[in-house]
Amino acid sequence: MSAELLDGKKIAASLREEVKAEVAMLKEKGIYPKLAVILAGDDPASVVYVGSKEKSCRNVGIELVLHKLPEAVAESEVLDLISRLNKDDSVHGIMIELPLPAHLNKKKVLEAVLPVKDVDGAHPINRGYILSGGDGLFPATPQSCIEIMLRSGVEIKGKHAVIVGRGETVGKPLMFMLLNQNATITVCHTKTRDLAEETRRGDILVAAAGRPKMITADMIKPGAVVVDAGINEIEGGICGDVDFENAREVAGMISPVPGGVGSLTTVLIQKNVLKAIKLQNKL
Repeated sequence: MSAELLDGKKIAASLREEVKAEVAMLKEKGIYPKLAVILAGDDPASVVYVGSKEKSCRNVGIELVLHKLPEAVAESEVLDLISRLNKDDSVHGIMIELPLPAHLNKKKVLEAVLPVKDVDGAHPINRGYILSGGDGLFPATPQSCIEIMLRSGVEIKGKHAVIVGRGETVGKPLMFMLLNQNATITVCHTKTRDLAEETRRGDILVAAAGRPKMITADMIKPGAVVVDAGINEIEGGICGDVDFENAREVAGMISPVPGGVGSLTTVLIQKNVLKAIKLQNKL
């Protein structure tokens, strides 16, 4: 029997309605949500992604202002722009579109954004809030992994969650976010011995390694919840880190790619803009 789908598109639609309603209430109070996006260079995927975010923000009533900089922009110019946006009270969130041109110091640029405007959740202070269970702005993809489960009725508390991947974007923050949901955590990576033995122990299995279809059916505990946070370009389209067609015959619930975790990320960035407004205005 095939697994139940964790329908990211359906959940994202519900989240968008929540954002629209909250934006409308803020505007009644004279607060007009604004997101500033900095794009340095002409990375094709980034250009497409920014365009998609701009349309999505417009649909929920959030203004997105794009600051497009040339590929050869000086680091000092980028930092100066961030400083101006930090001081601009009409700007509630700042996003740095990645990847940055190679000559720019990614760490320095990301850390220049004020933590209360860091809607990507990349600043060390926000990462610290994840560790401590504090109230900060958290990265969208790990949030998506949590939301797609909670809004599908998955009980995380007390479950054994196995994460495959320890990257800064998904694996590491997700580990602490799941701990904050009272799960028991195992984190696997390239140095893990007998990966399949570890993954088969998971009531919840999250794939975030960035390797196409690496999680095969025999690596999944029967009836487990499988969340695929991978997006990999392959011939003919994209796929996740899970061998979906075979895995769905073993798992109890599973997220597809596309149509799963990735469907929630943009709207959760919008949620972060609204949370940033609350943090900045102490609402």
